[in-house]
Amino acid sequence: MPRLRVRRRDTAEERAELAGYAAAAVVEVEAALDVPPDLSAAAFFDVDNTMIMGASLYYFAKGLAARNYFTSRDVASFIWQQAKFRIAGTENPDDVMTIRDNALAFVAGRTVAEIVEAGEEIYEESMADRIWTGTRALAQQHLDSGQRVWLITATPIELASLISTRLGLTGALGTVSEIEDGIYTGRLVGEPMHGEAKAVAVRALAEREGLDLQRCSAYSDSANDVPMLSMVGRPVAVNPDGELKAIARARGWEVRDFRTGRKAARVGLPTALIVGMVAGAVAAAIAVRRRYRF
Repeated sequence: MPRLRVRRRDTAEERAELAGYAAAAVVEVEAALDVPPDLSAAAFFDVDNTMIMGASLYYFAKGLAARNYFTSRDVASFIWQQAKFRIAGTENPDDVMTIRDNALAFVAGRTVAEIVEAGEEIYEESMADRIWTGTRALAQQHLDSGQRVWLITATPIELASLISTRLGLTGALGTVSEIEDGIYTGRLVGEPMHGEAKAVAVRALAEREGLDLQRCSAYSDSANDVPMLSMVGRPVAVNPDGELKAIARARGWEVRDFRTGRKAARVGLPTALIVGMVAGAVAAAIAVRRRYRF
């Protein structure tokens, strides 16, 4: 992809637009339809807590920690940033950007091929058995009707594309990392594929693929994705958080809940807290290694 630099002076809106267009630019079709295509309609699925139980980045980071991708300094940095975030108590866009940049620092200098290979192993180890059967069935219904199905997520595009391939979907739009000569710089292009950035990415992809958004569907668990849900003809709240559930009821949106047992068992967290989960996973992995080191 073209070399793109992150400019700190950009506003949150400008970063969201850059992230959205970057995601739409790098996405590739991964699966061919076996039925007559419906070229003007498609479905967009969020990943975390919508398609998969929990946060894909958490499982990814946990797997990388087990492979010694993290150092004690990385853990200290993650924990400090998360503590600062919790004390502030708000999702300030600039703080989110800083935390995400730091969270990606550990891949700086590593090749794309290396991270993709690790991602394939981690998916089989930690994610394959956590796909929501109900959500996967919804995606298959769209495929069976000839529609294309895209994942759209804050998860790195490499991991999102891997999940899409494993599920036999069309493709994925995710957070784009800056790459130079096949090597990660540790910086983002724009900002995470989150909130308004998802809406920008969907709109850009629709323009590129000739989609009629009023014939499209979107699925998500989070109120953060209301911008994306609001732009399609069929918005569906899947395993919704409290805020999205209330919005869906007020607007007459469809609600699907595939969770069982107490709602307190739900493993989802706001996007800004994912780094805290990453830090916990890393710290736990290091502690286990130290405990059993002889």
